[in-house]
Amino acid sequence: MIMILRTLCLLSLFIFSGIFSQPEKRNNGAAEFALGGDASMLQQIEDGGGTFRENGVPGDPLQMFKDHGMNYVRLKIWHTPVGGWNGLEKVKETALRAKNMGFKLLLDFHYSDTWADPGHQTKPAAWANANFDALKDSVYNYTYHVIAELKAQNTLPEIVQLGNEIICGMLWNTVRVCDTYNTPQQWARLAAIINEGIRGINDNLSSGEEVRTMIHIANGGDNGGSRWYFDNLLAQNVDFDIIGQSYYPWWHGTLDDLAYNLGDLAVRYQKDIMVVETAYPWTLGWNDNTNNIVGLSSQLLSGYPATVSGQKRFLEDVIQIVRQLPYDRGAGVIYWAPDWISAPQFGSPWENMALFNFSGNLLASIAAFDSVTTGIQTDASLPQEFLLHPNFPNPFNGGTVIEYELPRQAQVTVKIFNSLGQQIRTLRDEAQLPGRYSLSWDGRHEDGSALGSGIYIISLQAGETRQWQKAILLK
Repeated sequence: MIMILRTLCLLSLFIFSGIFSQPEKRNNGAAEFALGGDASMLQQIEDGGGTFRENGVPGDPLQMFKDHGMNYVRLKIWHTPVGGWNGLEKVKETALRAKNMGFKLLLDFHYSDTWADPGHQTKPAAWANANFDALKDSVYNYTYHVIAELKAQNTLPEIVQLGNEIICGMLWNTVRVCDTYNTPQQWARLAAIINEGIRGINDNLSSGEEVRTMIHIANGGDNGGSRWYFDNLLAQNVDFDIIGQSYYPWWHGTLDDLAYNLGDLAVRYQKDIMVVETAYPWTLGWNDNTNNIVGLSSQLLSGYPATVSGQKRFLEDVIQIVRQLPYDRGAGVIYWAPDWISAPQFGSPWENMALFNFSGNLLASIAAFDSVTTGIQTDASLPQEFLLHPNFPNPFNGGTVIEYELPRQAQVTVKIFNSLGQQIRTLRDEAQLPGRYSLSWDGRHEDGSALGSGIYIISLQAGETRQWQKAILLK
């Protein structure tokens, strides 16, 4: 009995002395959970004759989004685009329209004259022949100018993306980091470019003003790729606020893949995380002659049909995953191009993934955004609390089974300590989804050597919760 009490006292000392450290919890008051849509196509659609309705009544799609719970509008900006669409002047117009409706603004710098994504990161034509030092100056001056223009019309963004889906870097090939460009010099260049963009934002800010910065990649369900990227980038001392991910299931895996990846990133990097692009089809049918990006049943998730209800359920579940990230690190979900319908003057490859039908009428799937608690559901089949069960058999000789329950995703460590409080073995150290788990311990040390009879402590740390159980080994 004296030995047991001594052990428990030692464990209490470890806990309060900080040996069992935990990630910092997000300050929920720092930023509102973002629910929104990327409206970068809206002006072009409207100018091309596209019209929008709710219940058959014509209206402003931004107002419809606002009425159904969206609080953010995302806008991409291109340097010198053909036709002017997504250039600074057009972005200023839509930003003013959105801000006047009460939206917050997420600005997405592509640092290109056209689409930037994992397969395309083309320099603006104006920078095509610039060397690296000149590129740094260009990124700083351009970023500074855009933010200054937006601030001057009282539409300062709340969040700014420095690049779009830059898993392989940006401004190719000068700041490329994949394949043969995956070198320390190239990572240092990428960090320097991003830091110039951040400096261009911050040099515009007065006392009390804040713009949060985001680094955005397209690896929603790819944990290995996400870790590779952010391990390398953060090693260069880039100071940003939000990890942004694109998640399209036909490219980026299952919802379980998404949940695992985002949960691991939240624990590993202790940064806020946003799914800044996502979408799902409400039909596999066509309306115009433009090839749709998604049109095959093989591109769908199991259990999520290409119907309005399937689209809604997909959105609810993505929102739920993000809102339930460890340590409240979920920062928001942005639907990509919810307004990209066909217009009389041009077709749309996204028409079956918009939040409007082929007649421009708002779909019932918009209800996924109707409240900030959307998608938070209680599944009676899942555990309702963290719990470490007593091991069995106990006492044991040769092996014992350890079971525990997780009500939400967390970074889980299961360790064994001896009666002196010395760590004997780590049995598990990984991010896990909600559920019930078991593992076994063979009564051996980390190096495989046998342990003697005695009292050992099984310690479970799951997120912020720590529990322990006594195990008695008899030889």
